[in-house]
Amino acid sequence: MITILTKENSIVNHFVAELRDVNIQKDRLRFRRNLERLGEITAYEISKTLSYDALDVETPLGIAPSQVLVEQPILLTIIRAGLPYHQGMLNIFDQADSGFIAAYRHTKKSGEFEVHKKYASTPNLDDKIVILSDPMLATGKSLVLVCKDLLSNYSIKELHIAVVIASEEGIQHVQAFVPQANLWIGAVDNELTSKAYIVPGLGDAGDLAFGNKE
Repeated sequence: MITILTKENSIVNHFVAELRDVNIQKDRLRFRRNLERLGEITAYEISKTLSYDALDVETPLGIAPSQVLVEQPILLTIIRAGLPYHQGMLNIFDQADSGFIAAYRHTKKSGEFEVHKKYASTPNLDDKIVILSDPMLATGKSLVLVCKDLLSNYSIKELHIAVVIASEEGIQHVQAFVPQANLWIGAVDNELTSKAYIVPGLGDAGDLAFGNKE
């Protein structure tokens, strides 16, 4: 299943536009906050697909028939760019456990690059609903590497992948190698450069959120 949030007019379109805007990007706090807001909205949309139990809740004046979440998902993110986006999801699933994964690209002299996973700290994911978030889905190689590793080590009940900006090529790559995943995407861009940058994209989300890296 693929859900593209900007296909319909909503406040998501406004937040994505601000993330892309080179002038608004100068305000790092606002950039991080917009990622956080999109994390909140995406988590809300994902929550509609989850299971709920009927529960009678006692109020000061009576009993209210209610629906409550059966289980909290486990929230994973790829650091460092994913941290504000992850925080937005944690604001919604406020009792969820979290996990953190570090993956990086190593560029060869030829211009080709390899993706390596450097670090992972996660709870037990067996028979769990997992939401993996990363703001940018360019080639899809990093996400596929991480997902394959998770799926080989755990029997995940349900896998959701949440991204803010995706390339069409990246979506196709994830669908080909992780077909069981549900994709939640803010916006889709057509072009991917030879250096695997999404165009028009928004630039380097990690640098814009936290400063340039060496």
